[in-house]
Amino acid sequence: MLIKQFSCSIGKVLTVVAFSVILVNLAWAANAEKVLYRFTGGNDGGDPAAQLIFDSSGNAYGTTVVGGSFTFGTVFKLTPHASGKWTVTVLHNFQSGADGKNPYGGVTMDAKGNLYGTTVSGGNGGTCTGDGCGTVYKLTRTGNSWNESILYSFTGGADGFGPGGGVVLDQLGNLYGTTPDGGDISGCGCGVVYQLAPTRGGGWKQKVIHTFTGGKDGSTGSLGSLFIDKAGNVYGVAEQGGAHAAGTAFKLSLVSGKWKMSTLDEFRGTPHAGFPYGGLISDAAGSLYGTTYYGGANGLGSVFRLTLGSTGKWSESVLYSFKAGTDGNSPTSTLVFDAHGNLYGTTSAGGDANGDGTVFKLTPVSGGKWKESVVHRFKNSPDGSQPYYGLVLDRAGNLYGTTAIGGAGNGVVFELTP
Repeated sequence: MLIKQFSCSIGKVLTVVAFSVILVNLAWAANAEKVLYRFTGGNDGGDPAAQLIFDSSGNAYGTTVVGGSFTFGTVFKLTPHASGKWTVTVLHNFQSGADGKNPYGGVTMDAKGNLYGTTVSGGNGGTCTGDGCGTVYKLTRTGNSWNESILYSFTGGADGFGPGGGVVLDQLGNLYGTTPDGGDISGCGCGVVYQLAPTRGGGWKQKVIHTFTGGKDGSTGSLGSLFIDKAGNVYGVAEQGGAHAAGTAFKLSLVSGKWKMSTLDEFRGTPHAGFPYGGLISDAAGSLYGTTYYGGANGLGSVFRLTLGSTGKWSESVLYSFKAGTDGNSPTSTLVFDAHGNLYGTTSAGGDANGDGTVFKLTPVSGGKWKESVVHRFKNSPDGSQPYYGLVLDRAGNLYGTTAIGGAGNGVVFELTP
């Protein structure tokens, strides 16, 4: 089953510095895609299964699952030049063992420019699948070099294992993430939501703030990053579990020093939404938006909204159901809003005849309806295939993302220009 297999093998709030405001309306032209970089699978890395972030100078950062000097993945920086070309610099090569192995989901940047991320395996906390239970790492810049430190190595027990998604920062500098496995309750091993807090001595302390039971709260922490609101509440999705075994959306709130789990929605599957992989985002009114891999009217995935009613209950509505063929299907991405309220995301399949995936746009229209349009259909070579993770928008309204494969065979970074 793809849900568990995808999460276990690889395992938003996306931190984007100064690249979050869109100044222009988007009117997408045909053939507006440009491949900024094609990975070779060698020293530059391969399989950039990550959502990008940008710094204030316009440099992009991400991770590759494999490749690099030791073949176990990299953290990379992509730099634009006046000529229009972009160059990749590898900031860190993972070595397996205590160092970590196979980073998915990209990195998060703090106010000082330090980078944080996870590896799905490696570390020195336990054996798990034979190559470690995963890590949370930090890259600190000193001059022109970057130094890695392991903040936590998972053990595969109550603390979880196999973190396959990114981490997010709260206003106090604490990190939050999920694991798809571990956190054993009655043999479930359904994953956890964890917090890493900096200590006075310069170290970090890991705390499990929720252990999934496989029941009403869900099962299997998703590959999408968590979302933290201004009050410090943590929102996310579980890929499975719930009353209908089709996943859940949840909220974690700190009450009197303890974290309280609230299930906002238990997904029902077709014709409703079902099996969410990507993270959640919020609009100004506090409604939540996301995608599901299955479900929708056609069973090929959906875009959904969760709205808080006057009675304190959340209601789910499907904004769009993906279709077979050129439309794209099976989204795993976290969505992004532009300044005009349009939603953008990617589908991991569909589009062209080979099912290489798409970039799509949802536009609100009268009567509370939404209209979908396909911004780009991938063609594998030369422009990539399988855009699992979401997009990021710059000030000019350009979209950036990655594909796990395609291009020269090992994935690409792409730009879409309106």
